[in-house]
Amino acid sequence: MTTLLWILLFILVLLLAAGIALSFHFTRRSQLGEVHSPDEYGLQFEPIEFKTSDGLTLRGVWIPASGSDKAIIILHGHNSSYDFDIYRAPALHEASFNVLLFDFRAHGRSEGNRMTFGYEERRDVLGAVEFLQYRGMQHIGLLGFSYGGLTAMLTAPICPDIKAVITDGGPTRLMTGAGAWAVERGLPLWLTKVLAWLFFSMTSLRLGVNLFQYEPIRWVGKISPRPILFIHGDHDLYCADFDDLYAAAREPKELWRLPDAGHTTASQLYPEEHTRRVIEFFNRYLG
Repeated sequence: MTTLLWILLFILVLLLAAGIALSFHFTRRSQLGEVHSPDEYGLQFEPIEFKTSDGLTLRGVWIPASGSDKAIIILHGHNSSYDFDIYRAPALHEASFNVLLFDFRAHGRSEGNRMTFGYEERRDVLGAVEFLQYRGMQHIGLLGFSYGGLTAMLTAPICPDIKAVITDGGPTRLMTGAGAWAVERGLPLWLTKVLAWLFFSMTSLRLGVNLFQYEPIRWVGKISPRPILFIHGDHDLYCADFDDLYAAAREPKELWRLPDAGHTTASQLYPEEHTRRVIEFFNRYLG
């Protein structure tokens, strides 16, 4: 074998090893970080747990609103937990929405040893919907941030009981999101594309499913005729191809686009308007 072929073989093995290492690294279990509780905001709540269809126990909090059959499920981001979104609950509760927050599989308090970038997390949302229906909820909406927005866009098409969706920073394509993570850490664009493809290819092999078939751009159009609201910052590298996502969605769809916002920073830059738009959207479509 010539020297050139040995070099090419070495590079190939190195790339495959990098893909496998990245796959295990980014799908590994996320540990619980900061801990927060609804009682920090004077909200009465119930610690809850429910099962997914594949047998995992997920844990979260249930914040009931007396006399209401409208509920919002708040879906957190990657490597996070519901603790970081509890501050969003008081305004929703005041607007007479019941609120459910929970940790995705392999996050925080919930069971599970691997993340799957929305594919298996759909079961988590379906389990949450079933929990709400057991509690008598008739009108259910999803409010997802980043990873949570991705999962919301993948779950709503297969669950007609979800009546409205808001995605704040949910990515269009898996490789765009992964590439943005790498670019933020100083890697050249050409290398981020190679590593992102290797990561999702290796993860697909490990899961036995083609994750590229489970990207929001392939599913968001199937949410119609139920409404979706997109919240997007033009400086969001994780959704740099957002125009493709919005074009793929069907009516009814709404857009709040912010030229000065980044990834899920709309609620930080404009907290009052963010709250107002979220509540108005859910009031309009959840009855």
